[in-house]
Amino acid sequence: MTFPIVNGLRTVEFGNPGESRDKLISLILDGNKRATAGTLEWDYQAENEPIETVGEQLAVLDNQNRHIATIQATRVEVKKFKDVPDEFALAEAEGDLSGDDFRTSHLGFWSKLGLPIKDETEIVLVYFDLIEDRRKLL
Repeated sequence: MTFPIVNGLRTVEFGNPGESRDKLISLILDGNKRATAGTLEWDYQAENEPIETVGEQLAVLDNQNRHIATIQATRVEVKKFKDVPDEFALAEAEGDLSGDDFRTSHLGFWSKLGLPIKDETEIVLVYFDLIEDRRKLL
């Protein structure tokens, strides 16, 4: 299942619906969160979703499925879980201060979803810029 198109853009949802999503969107709108990660196998291949491309703009959806912001991919990499760098963890701005912190927190998150994450699991790392805050338009 591919993600819907909103206002001519592919959509992206952050975290799980509810408080988690609100927190992550707040970090994006505040300019702190500048990256996100997904598993190649379960977030892309299983969903028949192509990996983002540099320059691609994405519509960020809030808990009410409204287009709350637009981001633009600035760098996209596929890395093994064990190789996610400190630089990415800091750009993701979810409290992880290193690649090791990232692995600990994300292993917990993905494990709760039933995903068998291993050191060799391929992770899509998407760095982005906030290019439009649409709160005033809602």
